[in-house]
Amino acid sequence: MLVDAILSAEDKRFFEHGGFDFIRIVGAAWADLRHTSQHYQGASTITMQVARTFFLSTERNWRRKLAEAMISVELEQRFNKQQIFELYANEVYLGNRGSFGIRGFSEASVAYFGKDLRQLTLAECAYLAGIIRAPNYYSSADRHPERGVQARDRVLTQMLDNKYINDEDLKDAKGELLKIIRTSTSGSEAPYFVDMVKDHLLDKYSETELLSENFRVYTTLDPALQRAAAAAVDAGMKNVDLLLAKKYDKWKRDQARKGGNEAIPQAQVALVALDPRTGEIKAVIGGRDYGQSQLNHALARRQPGSVFKPFVYAAAFDNAVDNVQPIITPATTIDDEPTTFEFDGKEYTPNNYGEKFMGRVTVRDALTNSLNVATVKVAELIGYGRVVQVARKMGLGTNIQPTPAVALGAYEMTPIDVAAAYTTFATMGTRAEPQFLHVVVNADGTPLEKFTPQTHLALDPRVTFLVDSLLKDVLNRGTGAGVRARGFTLPAAGKTGTSRDGWFAGFTSNLLCVIWIGFDDNRDLGFTGSVVAGPIWADFMTRATSLAQYRDVKDFTMPDGVQSVLIDPDTLELATPNCPTTREEVYVAGSAPTVFCEVHGGHNLFTSTGSILSRVFGGGDPKSPQKDANGQPITTYDPNRPPNATGQGPADPSAEPGEKKKNPLQKIFGIFGGKKKEPDKVKPKPEKGDSP
Repeated sequence: MLVDAILSAEDKRFFEHGGFDFIRIVGAAWADLRHTSQHYQGASTITMQVARTFFLSTERNWRRKLAEAMISVELEQRFNKQQIFELYANEVYLGNRGSFGIRGFSEASVAYFGKDLRQLTLAECAYLAGIIRAPNYYSSADRHPERGVQARDRVLTQMLDNKYINDEDLKDAKGELLKIIRTSTSGSEAPYFVDMVKDHLLDKYSETELLSENFRVYTTLDPALQRAAAAAVDAGMKNVDLLLAKKYDKWKRDQARKGGNEAIPQAQVALVALDPRTGEIKAVIGGRDYGQSQLNHALARRQPGSVFKPFVYAAAFDNAVDNVQPIITPATTIDDEPTTFEFDGKEYTPNNYGEKFMGRVTVRDALTNSLNVATVKVAELIGYGRVVQVARKMGLGTNIQPTPAVALGAYEMTPIDVAAAYTTFATMGTRAEPQFLHVVVNADGTPLEKFTPQTHLALDPRVTFLVDSLLKDVLNRGTGAGVRARGFTLPAAGKTGTSRDGWFAGFTSNLLCVIWIGFDDNRDLGFTGSVVAGPIWADFMTRATSLAQYRDVKDFTMPDGVQSVLIDPDTLELATPNCPTTREEVYVAGSAPTVFCEVHGGHNLFTSTGSILSRVFGGGDPKSPQKDANGQPITTYDPNRPPNATGQGPADPSAEPGEKKKNPLQKIFGIFGGKKKEPDKVKPKPEKGDSP
């Protein structure tokens, strides 16, 4: 029955002709010439289909038809009909089950019906033969039964016309229910990724080509990493469910009291992992259950919250590169206190998480602790337009606007958008465009599309290194410290984010991952990114770096043009050997401090050598030279010497913006703790804002 069905559907005179039907070939060529590329007329015999599958491209024109005919004649001379038919029946493309292509009727019989060929009914044989014409269309009959009926009935009618069956056979076969095995809705380990590939193919190729031809698509997906992502998300979302269940306990009691039965809302998730050097997407989780929702949350636009803050500080540090005032460094101090900002005739009053303020803080601590007010102040200092300008250079769309809210991630973007922009931080300033395909080839292996990494320099490497040093602190001692507590200790940098949703974006030298968690109806999740997204990121990166290709993690290398010096954390001036504590700080060359610490000098006020008085009025021995993190002395500033790019000495002696030079009396009185009392300020009542 199957042979009769195949012959009826594809080549009823196969055992009679010599490889091609001359009349049909001429008719197809004439139709091609008359209608150009829009209406092709098929005329391929089974032998010609074998010729095309093994020797030719899938291009549709009269030249290929003639080539098929010539090769078909050669095949007919070298092989008998039985051999050619067997080759065809074992290799013909018969659609997909999930992400796996099916070749040959034996494989198709098992895939679609779970049977051996000898067990197939007439209706099932007709359906399989009917798939050949448009395999990608008819192979989805498990989800679209009408397509299966259409393919089956067409072939049954052809079999009746060719007298392989009678009217009674036709009636019985049409009355039979096709019991096609239903595949899982996802159909693959990475259904959302597969959808992205399909969408690209539909944009690039015609539906006719996709339904009838056998394309081979080579993607960037890493199956092992995809499995790691799925495992991390599965474990992490169970924890999120528990958190939400506790949160909604009262809500459930209220529901029961009111007689309602609404279920606890289920949070959704997205994970994007890519190679920051190339932009190749290695793993994608677009939701919790593809069967329940095919919405790819990795492509859904949501507010990123504090995940956007690094772009504010990148714009601020970029001022030093462009020599634009004000010069902002990681040690620049900002007042973190309740503040109302005025913009465009309106007031904007952000709040810190938990309504807690830290007073005067460095820029480093402002980002490390994800302080909202301090971040908006930085954006205000450099100009909101400057923030938008730098963010757009890093690929963050045209929808973000120069307002105070931009500093706190108020403008929507997708997880893939965020991941692509963060490649700039992970690669010393080079942005990589996300890509998920390597090459698309036709049935004979001819490349139709090739994809190579698309990168460009979006941010100065010096600025990138400064931002990275802050983002490392986020993981080591800031809002992302839970990552370290969970055992991930490799060199990495990252940022938490909380709006109505929870975010975590972070990277090593060879892998970048962004996590998003939230509700489809945009209700407030009620948990910070560090609580819900951070654990998933840590779990995924731990699993990923256990794989050989992601294990070799390097620390971020300091580029030329960056200074690393020891400073006193209290005065933020160059440290002396007598400072009780010191820490290393990094600067764009030319913006480091040039004054040595005057509070912890370790000298008595009235000693004759090295005293504060002698430093104020002159004379005395010079200080002992400061040494940097590498043990090298920092030399006294020489205005005629160019800035040392490797961090062995202070650079331009210009003071920090707003810093006034102290006169001798101020310095002396400052020793005794004298300080001008500032008038009390009326603090505005803060409103709810972004959180870490």
